[in-house]
Amino acid sequence: MFKSSSASLILLGILAVIAGVLFIAWPGVTILALVILFAVYAFADAGLQGARAFGSRAAGPVVGHLLLGLIDLAAGVFALAWPAPTAFVLVIVVAAWALAGGVAEVAAGFQLGETAGTRAAFILAGLVSVAFGVLLFARPGVGAVTLALLFGLYTLIYGFSQITAGIQVRHLGGDVRSHSELHHAA
Repeated sequence: MFKSSSASLILLGILAVIAGVLFIAWPGVTILALVILFAVYAFADAGLQGARAFGSRAAGPVVGHLLLGLIDLAAGVFALAWPAPTAFVLVIVVAAWALAGGVAEVAAGFQLGETAGTRAAFILAGLVSVAFGVLLFARPGVGAVTLALLFGLYTLIYGFSQITAGIQVRHLGGDVRSHSELHHAA
């Protein structure tokens, strides 16, 4: 579709910047879109679990896959019928993930064999993750909007980085070669 990697990188960057602006401008819509995306995933997984159940030759996997499919189906219906509680649960899951990941990073910072700078980076990142998790647990309603805004900010940064990479590729010759192509050229 594109004759050069630079054009595709620039277009991807422009689309990401537009999406990031929309995510920041309408965080409520972003939250609803994430809930809908979760529901679509749950429905797709329910269908795949059903297909796996009927593709199995043994009775045990059939029951297990059908049960997982029914749970996925229920989760998708719940997400669409009650998006606010679903968003709340998603925020709690992210809070738990940030808290557990942060504790693991702090613990990794105290491991032997790393330089002081690496240990400090682990500990600092871990403390930030723990603080983020605690804040999400403490204020999940605000946390949902904050997640949407952070998602928008991340998308903006990603978009600008892709545009920059595309411009750099264009100045370097217009196309990016894979590592294997460069290896064979040498």
